[in-house]
Amino acid sequence: MAESESARFSRLCPKCGRRVVRRITTCRCGAELPADTGFESAVDPGEETPTSGVRATVVSGAAVVLALAFGAYWLMRTAPTGDGAARPALTAAAARPSDPTIAATAERTTAEREWEAAVSLGSAKNPTDPPPAAAAPLPPPPTATLSIEDIISRAMPAVVLVETPGGRGSGFYVRPDTILTNVHVVENNNVVTLRRGDGTSVSARVESRAPAYDIAVLKVLSPSSDQATIPLGDAASLRQGQDVIVIGSPLGLLQNTVTRGIVSALRRSGITTLVQTDAAVNPGNSGGPVLDRTGAAIGITTMSFREAQGLNFAVSIDHARSILEGHAPPTATTMNNAASGIRNFSPTVGSEADAARAEGLRQLEGSLDELARAATTFDVEWQRFKDQCYAGSIAGSFDHNWFAVLANGAMAGSVSPQCGAYFDEFKRNARKFKDSIKSADDAARRAGVYPGEIRDALRSRHLEFDGWSR
Repeated sequence: MAESESARFSRLCPKCGRRVVRRITTCRCGAELPADTGFESAVDPGEETPTSGVRATVVSGAAVVLALAFGAYWLMRTAPTGDGAARPALTAAAARPSDPTIAATAERTTAEREWEAAVSLGSAKNPTDPPPAAAAPLPPPPTATLSIEDIISRAMPAVVLVETPGGRGSGFYVRPDTILTNVHVVENNNVVTLRRGDGTSVSARVESRAPAYDIAVLKVLSPSSDQATIPLGDAASLRQGQDVIVIGSPLGLLQNTVTRGIVSALRRSGITTLVQTDAAVNPGNSGGPVLDRTGAAIGITTMSFREAQGLNFAVSIDHARSILEGHAPPTATTMNNAASGIRNFSPTVGSEADAARAEGLRQLEGSLDELARAATTFDVEWQRFKDQCYAGSIAGSFDHNWFAVLANGAMAGSVSPQCGAYFDEFKRNARKFKDSIKSADDAARRAGVYPGEIRDALRSRHLEFDGWSR
């Protein structure tokens, strides 16, 4: 063993000069040795060991680094990660920018990242669990009747477009951090995007789902204390014929569209109470509020009967109030088969007027199918006419460009003289087409077909034109 290495593990006896293992306190010569003082006294002061001090410094430094690394790892490993978890002091203080505006933005971004990370790791709250009891009791329903304009102006900032990777629907704030919508709007997503009417957006997590009622409760990650909300009403006190207002985003595109109707009836579908209304509802309205004349939500738009006009349904707001107050929703899923549930509301045998209306609609659709095929044939002839005989533009927009022949002032250009007879023949055929449309419309109206049904039949076949009645 080298001299310097020997000095690390032994020391000299001051009486006999022998080397003694450092942990021995009595030499063989009987001399009592002082207690070992550690690494710094491992080499006698008189010995020349130039590398031993450097080695001691390196080893001590490595020990400090390892201790710090282990301490950081232990803090990270034991820090809670669920909702409401305490954050290390570094995140709350040292990492916060000095500018308050930047600080708020940084904290919001961090909150969203942390929650999404928790979802991916499976540590976030199970969104199918019932919500906890409300932090504050919900206020009673308002009683003062408002004008339609006041109701809409107050409610509009509280209605949002709910966007997921699979589609779009509607929702509305009932607390500054709480939104109601449908389960079929959020589907299986844990995080959704809320787009407000002013163009801003914010993320929200799905706190709970109640499939039996088709109600989902969302929690905003960064709530605003001045967020407008919609109070909850009482659907049990509704009366047939009273006014209702529906706000939503039909087709997921026309955000915050308002329609108006009446309460047609209150229905039961299994354990669920539904508000039937004739207010216009389209895909994308799902999850939006149905309001009474006090501005309170009395239902959440949930479905419509696509085979009938003005037959739309909202789930009673009383179910949502129960969930928000902390009552666990039932586990039944009676709303899953909505179409069959609605059909149960229809009488087994319809009235004579219902039968006549259904037959009139069937005949109208058959006539329009034939006319739609003829319109497509006219498209080919019209394109040939435009290429060879017409110089100029067409004013206006039409389902079929040749409808311009029937619209006053739509053709401001000139027709080539050699095509005059051809153009006259085309106009005669266009007028016959118009007469056929008008005849089908008149027959449908005599059969009691609703104007909305006639309009929808024309629109679905690309035959809508306001000149048919002129």
